[in-house]
Amino acid sequence: MEMVECSLGATRTPRRMLPRTPTGAVLGAGRASRLRVRSERKERPPQAVRASAPREHDGVRALGKAAAGLAAAAVVSLTGFAGDVVAPPPARAESLTVAFPVSKAREVNRVQRTLVEAWGLIRETFVDPTFNHQDWDQKLQQTMVEMFPLKSADAAYGKISGMVSTLGDPFTKIISPKEYQSFRIGSDGNLQGVGIFINTEPGSGRLLVMNCVQGGPADRAGIREGDELVEIDGNSVLGLDGEAVAQRLRGRAGTIVQVKLLDGTGNESSGRIKPKEVQLSREVINLSPLSTAIISHRMGGGLEGKTGYVRLAAFSQTAAAEMESAVKKMEDEGVQSYILDLRNNPGGLVKAGLDVAQIWLDGDETLVNTVDREGNVRAINMVQGQSLTHDPLVVLVNEESASASEILAGALHDNGRAILVGHKTFGKGRIQSVTELDDGSALFITVAKYLSPALHEIDHIGIQPDIQCSPDMLSSLPRAPPLSSEGSEAVAAGLEMDSCIMVAEQALEIQQQSKGSAS
Repeated sequence: MEMVECSLGATRTPRRMLPRTPTGAVLGAGRASRLRVRSERKERPPQAVRASAPREHDGVRALGKAAAGLAAAAVVSLTGFAGDVVAPPPARAESLTVAFPVSKAREVNRVQRTLVEAWGLIRETFVDPTFNHQDWDQKLQQTMVEMFPLKSADAAYGKISGMVSTLGDPFTKIISPKEYQSFRIGSDGNLQGVGIFINTEPGSGRLLVMNCVQGGPADRAGIREGDELVEIDGNSVLGLDGEAVAQRLRGRAGTIVQVKLLDGTGNESSGRIKPKEVQLSREVINLSPLSTAIISHRMGGGLEGKTGYVRLAAFSQTAAAEMESAVKKMEDEGVQSYILDLRNNPGGLVKAGLDVAQIWLDGDETLVNTVDREGNVRAINMVQGQSLTHDPLVVLVNEESASASEILAGALHDNGRAILVGHKTFGKGRIQSVTELDDGSALFITVAKYLSPALHEIDHIGIQPDIQCSPDMLSSLPRAPPLSSEGSEAVAAGLEMDSCIMVAEQALEIQQQSKGSAS
């Protein structure tokens, strides 16, 4: 039987690593502030593991003699590697070699290599060292046995996904090369599509429009927040997740896609929800995560006050740079206070969240703490940071504010910089690495959990705001302001009846009065 060895060298560096984890490097959007990582490290001794062949009563007989030979050939040697959440792997990192018989299907053989690569990365970096209380080395052996007789790459990838799912962590997953390209588009900020953001409603699984890029094809066609997507090109979207739907909506600029929606403004109480079918022409979409407005109001003595409103929809690579530019512009226009809106922001690149925090904070403040698989706590601190403004700040959050949004909200709140208004956040306190594998697929691994600067647990708990916006207040809110690359009157108009904005303005007024009376 022909054999092949698949090795991960000691100094191997992934072709692309998108750090959804805080790093120990200098972080900033063109500014001089830096970050420092403070931690206590525990070195783990070198270790070697050999995966033995399973006995016949373990199910090998049912897979045939070839599969049994495969299991017997799965020999794994490992030397010590301490997975590092906040810094690049050391030069003496993992050396991993797995020998296995070549699948007769060439495309399956390629996936065999991906299996070993994914297994090794999870083995050395996954946050739970018990791997959900299972023998991870045995899991590789079992998955190799199951993969060997397969004929297609899709079926083989399914076996990897099945192996990863046994970890019990929905955020640790492998995605195909095509799906990874979609992920990179979302992080880089440009795509070809229709300019629509879809979210899966918890519980019902309905695919609802979150918002549309202002001036994009969906916006021009009258698609609005709350509309339910039911068909794409005549095919039902039932059972699809948001990413699968996004792939179907994207495509080469100039091509056409037909969508069917249920009007979110329909009269649900009478059971009459108006369906609508729309033909959209795909375009190059520039995804700016930021929209801004200046809210004018009367202060004491009849003077006009200005509050800068900044809505951040996602933490992309451009988020911090765009926010820095927006805040500088509003400072020049005489803004005296700020509202930072993180509602419905699901997160993104944690590095971007840390960069944004430095726009608002001074000194050597702790931005976040991480806890790795060994229980080591690392504090990520600014180094001689200088904020762009010291004006009063309120941060808006809700149950859809997650991940990097929670890191940012916690950093600003625990350091006394901002008041939080809204609802308790989602509670996704897990830090992920995203590694492009050799075949172009990508592996998302939860490598640590994070705590707020005051060491408050976030994962599954969330961050509690200082001031609540009650559910009855939120139910009467207008649609969220549209995404825009520029400040616009449309954004300001959408804020007039937003009750959480009103609560935020009251909190800012109290802050300003306290600031004025203290001397």
